[in-house]
Amino acid sequence: MKYDIIIVGGGMVGTSLACALGDSSLSIALIESHTPHYNWPEESYDLRVSAITRASQSLLDNLGVWESIRTVRTTAYQNMQVWDASGSGNIHFDSADIGEANLGHIVENRIINKALLERAKSSSNINIFCPAKPEQLTLTNDPLQSNPAKLQLDDGTQLEAKLIIGADGGQSWVRQQASISVDTRDYEQTAVVANVTTELSHQHTAWQRFLPTGPLAFLPLSDTRNSSEYVSSIVWSTTPEKAEHLCTIDQAEFLHELKTAFDAKLGKILSTGPRASFPIKGQHATHYVKPQLALIGDAAHTIHPLAGQGVNLGFADVQSLSEIILNAHNTKKNIGSLKTLRRYERSRRGDNLLMLETMGIFKKLFSNNTPGLRELRNAGLNLSNRSTMLKQFFMARALG
Repeated sequence: MKYDIIIVGGGMVGTSLACALGDSSLSIALIESHTPHYNWPEESYDLRVSAITRASQSLLDNLGVWESIRTVRTTAYQNMQVWDASGSGNIHFDSADIGEANLGHIVENRIINKALLERAKSSSNINIFCPAKPEQLTLTNDPLQSNPAKLQLDDGTQLEAKLIIGADGGQSWVRQQASISVDTRDYEQTAVVANVTTELSHQHTAWQRFLPTGPLAFLPLSDTRNSSEYVSSIVWSTTPEKAEHLCTIDQAEFLHELKTAFDAKLGKILSTGPRASFPIKGQHATHYVKPQLALIGDAAHTIHPLAGQGVNLGFADVQSLSEIILNAHNTKKNIGSLKTLRRYERSRRGDNLLMLETMGIFKKLFSNNTPGLRELRNAGLNLSNRSTMLKQFFMARALG
């Protein structure tokens, strides 16, 4: 079967790219190995959530899916409160200070995935192979690329395309098959995630407390279904040993430790759903493109989850790559040529590297409790909190 583009990976980033290209005359094959299950109980919440910036919201709106996402469940956050557990340093961001209604939305990943998949299914130019796993990738060595790239699936199906997109996550099979190496940073932390109910309202605020072992974030989920129930998604980044402990203790002990670690900002932690954990590593592909191939999203870069920016970087990749592909297609240029694809790499690699380095600096800065550095860190937070101009700059950047 012949296509213009094959996208390997049907998560939020890969499917959004398919949707961004789906209204053109390009033929798209979308490959996803896992069958999605979207018949979840209304009262349940996904363990994985994303902090969607204004730029990502705009992309999703342009794809025609934001309204359907919003009607299922999203929570806007107007404030962000950050403070240091080892001192008095704190900083507070308020969207009203920059004349905005909010700083972003907390959205469950499965809600975004479902809306994008339904949008992709509605396009006659997108053919979805699911469940299907790629088994063999062949790129041409012909400088003129007169021969297409080939991809064989696990059921023997043979696909051909001018361009292969790797959107298959941090352990990208496409990246490995293309022999693209990665620079890896082991943060020596594990993230524990859960959804919890609290005694007090989350106040539509994203909360983040920096502990010596890593940041603890409370992200606001919906509190509109029941006025007596306030739900937040937590991401607790800590040592692997502490994470294992947190995932194995009983609920009462976990709730007590969580309340203590969070300084009881939202009162008692009343209940928690299932807990899960995953190791935290930062990685960056040494290059994003080869002739007939490009990497996007986590296949190209992963960062520390403390800023909730991972998927936003992926959506920015989608915005850039889709514009470059469509421009090349409309001007009858080769969409899989290295010259075309390097425009995408140049537009995105610097921004992604900056975010990766910034997260690394934050991790080192807040995990070091040397007295002199601790005082300097707290003074820096408090000084920033008193600077309206500096906070406005940070918020404008965070909006995307």
